[in-house]
Amino acid sequence: MRRTGLSALALACAAVLAGAVPAFADGTATPSPVPSATTAPSAEPSVAPTGSAEPSAAPTEAPASDQVSVVPSGAPDTGVASSGSGGSGVLVGGGAASAVVLAGGAVLLVRRRRATGA
Repeated sequence: MRRTGLSALALACAAVLAGAVPAFADGTATPSPVPSATTAPSAEPSVAPTGSAEPSAAPTEAPASDQVSVVPSGAPDTGVASSGSGGSGVLVGGGAASAVVLAGGAVLLVRRRRATGA
């Protein structure tokens, strides 16, 4: 009985670990490398811009015909959402089903042993 319980526990743990795989948005299995710094930071402070806080009297230019005249608000449209999260659901479902079958077999085995007096 102890071995059956440990086997069921191991199978349940394997099903949980199979369902906890890392998710990558673009479907690649390796993450991209960390970009390196282009310039080294200096100890000297940067120079503040020399613009005035008052608006100028000159009119602003109208946007070109190929530019957006209004800044959009809301969430960005980043593309089509994926239809599923992968094939790990089959592993989790199969592991759960086999754990239920294994538990049912253990109950049946214990009842038979108690009925025969073994």
